[in-house]
Amino acid sequence: MNKPRKLKNLLKSFIESDASNGVMLIVAAVAAMILANTAATAQGYQALLNEPVQIRFGALDISKNLLLWINDALMALFFLVIGLEVKRELMVGELASRDKAIFPVIAAIGGMALPALIFLLFNHGDEIARNGWAIPTATDIAFALGVLALLGSRVPVALKVFLMALAIIDDLGAIVIIALFYTSDLSVLSLCVAAGAIVVLALLNRFNVRRISVYILVGIVLWTAVLKSGVHATLAGVIVGFFVPLEKKEGHSPAEHLAHGLMPWVNWMILPLFAFANAGISLAGITLSDVLSPEPSGIIFGLLIGKPLGITLFCWLAVKLRL
Repeated sequence: MNKPRKLKNLLKSFIESDASNGVMLIVAAVAAMILANTAATAQGYQALLNEPVQIRFGALDISKNLLLWINDALMALFFLVIGLEVKRELMVGELASRDKAIFPVIAAIGGMALPALIFLLFNHGDEIARNGWAIPTATDIAFALGVLALLGSRVPVALKVFLMALAIIDDLGAIVIIALFYTSDLSVLSLCVAAGAIVVLALLNRFNVRRISVYILVGIVLWTAVLKSGVHATLAGVIVGFFVPLEKKEGHSPAEHLAHGLMPWVNWMILPLFAFANAGISLAGITLSDVLSPEPSGIIFGLLIGKPLGITLFCWLAVKLRL
């Protein structure tokens, strides 16, 4: 009689714990690696991710494979939640002061600059390979936050907020780098529509419009415009998050209400799907000499050594220079 109750309580404790999100992320990533590297399932796994999904609405026609819908559409909701969380910390939380807010920015610059330099050091003799300098600059924010979730309460709140802000600035920096240096066919019309949507969001916030559905509607327009422009569409999620009102009125905060509503979907569906779709890297035919060649070595050393060293070095310089 007591066993079902104990199992139910154990399951409830797991679901409510911070670590459960990280566990789900890792389980999904491991499952993807197994499927991608098992002969019987590898082809089906890739076919699933390449399955085309098309949405038509009037003149609007968006056709992407399943992988891109997960990365560009579902992950925009994840970035929306991150934008809401960072806004709250900037206004009333751990990043409310100027000194605390600037610190993650400086750290992120170091975390992008040094990995790029290390990659160029490994590939300085190859003109084509040098073009990949931006690869080790980005942090996968979903997996970074998943690791933080695994550590649970052992990580101080201030450190969690710092790392969350650092990760999102780092990720946004990578999006800007890709847009500036690797995207040759940016759509000016779509960028203008996106700019107009941002102006509308700013006006909604300025006049304290508190109906969440209005922000979501404008956010969909913004997401579509950013997607069509050639810039990574997840950027739209962060922008919308920054404009949703945080202030409470009659005990109700639109930003907190939206974050609370999206969080279960993000933690239990979107992030595991993201891990499952992106972690399935086939290792077939890869040899040690392939891994030790200049391009992979530049990426590996850039990420594993350059990123933490760059973050630490720039933080140290910021303290010494009293920035």
